Order: sequence, then C-alpha cells, then structure tokens
Amino acid sequence: MFPELNDLLNTAPDRVEQGKLTLLCDAKTDGSFLVHHFLSFYLKANCKVCFVALIQSFSHYNIVGQKLGVSLTTARERGQLVFLEGLKSSVDVFFRAEEKPHPLQFLREANAGNLQPLYEFVREALQPVDKGEAAWRCPVLLVDNLSVLLSLGVGAVAVLDFIHYCRAAVCCKLQGNMVVLAHDSGHAEDEENGILLNGLSHQSHLVLRAEGLATGFCRDVHGQLSILWRRPPQPTAQRDRSLIYQYKIQDKSVSFFAKGLSPAVL
Repeated sequence: MFPELNDLLNTAPDRVEQGKLTLLCDAKTDGSFLVHHFLSFYLKANCKVCFVALIQSFSHYNIVGQKLGVSLTTARERGQLVFLEGLKSSVDVFFRAEEKPHPLQFLREANAGNLQPLYEFVREALQPVDKGEAAWRCPVLLVDNLSVLLSLGVGAVAVLDFIHYCRAAVCCKLQGNMVVLAHDSGHAEDEENGILLNGLSHQSHLVLRAEGLATGFCRDVHGQLSILWRRPPQPTAQRDRSLIYQYKIQDKSVSFFAKGLSPAVL
C-alpha cells in the first residue's frame, strides 16, 4: 500500500471503515496502481478478500504485492484471499465440464447478461468462516476491471445489477467493503460505458479518478488524481467534498503533491 495515499484518505489498516463502496476510475492513463494499493491495504488490515481479477494473472498481482509488503500466495494458502483469475478461468469455461455453473459462465451463453454465477461465487467466498478457522476483520470484494465485462458483451445494466446485489450482500449484510475499477473511454458515443460509470458513481461512497495529464507525457508527473467523498456519515457535513493532486509512480511507492508543486519544478 502507499502511505501517502492513506494520509490523503485519512485511513490506515488498523482503522478500516465498513460498509463502503469505492470506485476507482482511470482515463487516458493506467489506474492499476490504485488496485494494488487497496489489495495490499486490506490484506494488511487482516480482511477476508475476494479478488475478481479480469485483467492480469495471479503472478502479476503477486509480484507487485511483494513490492508493497504482502504475499498473495501466503494469503491464499491461509484462506484470507480468494482469487478468481479471469484469464485462466475463461479457458475452463470452454474446455472443462463443470458440475455447477462456472463464475464466468456467461462467456458460453448466447446472450451474455447472466452474472448470477459470478455473484454466487462472491457470496460463497465471503461467507463468515467456521469457528475453527481464522477470524478476519471484515469481508472485501475487489474487482479489476468492470469495463472488461462490457467488452465481453455484458450490458451495463447487467453489470450494475451485479454490483447492486454484491453491495446488498457484502456492504449491507456482512458490513464489508467493495472496491471496483472501471475505465473511462472518454468517447461520448460509448453509451454503455457512460451508463456504467454514472451508475457506479451514484452508488459509491468514495471515488478516485486517475487521469493522464492534458499536456501529455511528463517524466516527473505521471498523472492527476481526483478524490471525491460522497455521502459523509455526519448529517451536518457537506454532501460532497473533493481534492485534486498530481502524482508520480515509483518502484515501490507513489508520491502525491498539489498541482504545480512537483519537487522537480521547485
């Protein structure tokens, strides 16, 4: 995890909020560093994590996780991490007979819109453990990347329904958290993407949006991060609060600074 981002969000592994949906969004840049942050954050917080990874392999996330001080292999072996590797599992859908529906069963269906098997996989993965097993702080669902489902033919409404049911099960019933990444294509004609992002934004308690610089590539500033807090817990607080920072990604950390205050230009 990135300590500077924890400071910006006013959080730490020893004081995790519960019942929250966090939306990660990237536009004209790669926002995967945010996924790695929250994955390592919740593992260090001793939470039970269900990770639906539709973009990269397990080894990729594990290598980055080791740089951030966590071992996904160890977490999976001790039951803290349930990992659905979309790239590998998609092969099983087509070439292996399953006794029960595969979480990615929609890949074989003519009308790709039934995400119920994927929801059932998440629900079963995050069910409270037996008394004889380790007790985790709270369940967490992490999805990277929801926009892939659109590319595979799933409609935006079906994806939003999936998120709605996951919120009911994870955030409301189990008092856990959800973190999902979606890509903003930036194309006005991409209606499905717009519907998905708008729907996710309205449901989210926290929105982190990573964007590329309007001026193009810069060696010392890699992008801009907008942080939007929605639905604050205090009834008298302002409904929405936002901050904007620029950032630079390094090998094992990310540094954040106000616009125009990069150490390279001071």
